[in-house]
Amino acid sequence: MKILTVCGLGMGSSLILRMNVETVLKKHGVEANVEHMDVSAAASVNADLVITNAELVGNLQHLSCPVVVVNNYIDTNEITQALVNAGILTQG
Repeated sequence: MKILTVCGLGMGSSLILRMNVETVLKKHGVEANVEHMDVSAAASVNADLVITNAELVGNLQHLSCPVVVVNNYIDTNEITQALVNAGILTQG
């Protein structure tokens, strides 16, 4: 499974989000390749899931994979819920 974490420039906030997504996935025993990048690069990469913020989601809606919104990149509860909503994690 390939998950992209996306921000405007692909440097700071997408890296923070990537690390926290990896932490949540590990906690739930789910293995995935998580990469961080900018919105322009993400628009042309194949992935199983894209995680971004509400400001950028419109730029990625053309992708064939689900695009979920996480606004607080350090809130592992919000990240967990986004992964549940995307079907990556199960509730509970």
